[in-house]
Amino acid sequence: MMAPHEVAPADAEFVRLAPNGRKLLRIEARNAEVPIERKPEWIRTKLRTGPEYTRIRGLVASEGLHTVCQEAGCPNIFECWEDREATFLIGGSQCSRRCDFCQIDTGRPDPLDRDEPRRVAESVRTMGLAYATVTGVARDDLDDEGAWLYAQTVREIHELNPGTGVEVLIPDFSGKPELLGQVFDARPEVLAHNLETVPRIFKRIRPAFTYERSLDVITQAKAAGLITKSNLILGMGETIDEVHVALADLHTAGCDLITITQYLRPSPRHHPVERWVRPEEFVDLDGSYLGKGGRTLGWAYASRGFYPFRPPDSAERAVYYAYTELQLDRARELGIDLAADDDAVLWIDGVRVWASTPQDQPWKHPPWTEPDEQVASLGLVEARRRVRLAAGSHRLLVKLHNASERSFFSVVLTP
Repeated sequence: MMAPHEVAPADAEFVRLAPNGRKLLRIEARNAEVPIERKPEWIRTKLRTGPEYTRIRGLVASEGLHTVCQEAGCPNIFECWEDREATFLIGGSQCSRRCDFCQIDTGRPDPLDRDEPRRVAESVRTMGLAYATVTGVARDDLDDEGAWLYAQTVREIHELNPGTGVEVLIPDFSGKPELLGQVFDARPEVLAHNLETVPRIFKRIRPAFTYERSLDVITQAKAAGLITKSNLILGMGETIDEVHVALADLHTAGCDLITITQYLRPSPRHHPVERWVRPEEFVDLDGSYLGKGGRTLGWAYASRGFYPFRPPDSAERAVYYAYTELQLDRARELGIDLAADDDAVLWIDGVRVWASTPQDQPWKHPPWTEPDEQVASLGLVEARRRVRLAAGSHRLLVKLHNASERSFFSVVLTP
């Protein structure tokens, strides 16, 4: 043991440990050689907390619950909990598998807690959720790989909370139809299984899963008559062409709903961020496009009364992006009139042109009895800018962080 201020010899070897005290895996040690990446400006947002966040945090602690919001280090925890939205993590806090992007610890899982479904259902009732999302760790240590736990949690939420929709995000249960069928029979409103990445890097990112088996889980769920959902994470080394192939594969497998997200590295021992995907790329991936064989791919969105099919009427604390391109036949100088009732930023060709001021604007607190007419009568001008743009294509990106029930933003370009 060295003294507190003794310098180690140059050839000394140190054993680096993960937070739970185990020795780092070789892949974790390699990842840790890459410093944590600095996030770009467009992905940053303000931290906002409130009484609902504090109440839910206390409820989770008192009930001995686990949430993805906490275990996975989700940066949206403050916003979601303030809006009374939470994703429950069942099966304990230790996963029997390891994915290179996931913050949930890998290790020997806790003994199965057969009372957990009841506690989750009661928490859904206490929180007053209209829509509950449930996911969990992989439990390869159990004979049924945790299938009973997932199914029972869905059943108990439905029984105790009639009318509450349940989305369940499941592992692959080794692709076994008899195990998947247990969860399907519980009839969740949405059955989700995440593909996460593209075939070329799948084995490195998710070594305990296979690309084909994950697609088959979606296919089996669709055949059982369920609404299906999956996710792709961008920024882990994939190319945009590979993303289009994965989306086409998901569509062919029977996926109804798709989310596409930016990878955020949880810690130095996790996979480095290969690139920050610009918001306009997400816009390009949204909607319909041509897939394999020239077929038009479109994603289904059902009109239902609960998230994620329809956003809540109140869009508080949401972050929105708007993107467009401007084509100029010659160099021109343009005037830009801008205004926003909440925090907003405008970039042109990646250069920050304007950010809103923190002071309330005159239109922020009117009596919104007839919003369309009142907005039309307001001169929404908070700032004016002059920009000179060369001939060709230019990218305009707006980020709006809405902190109130309604949100207004205006960008007007004039010669």
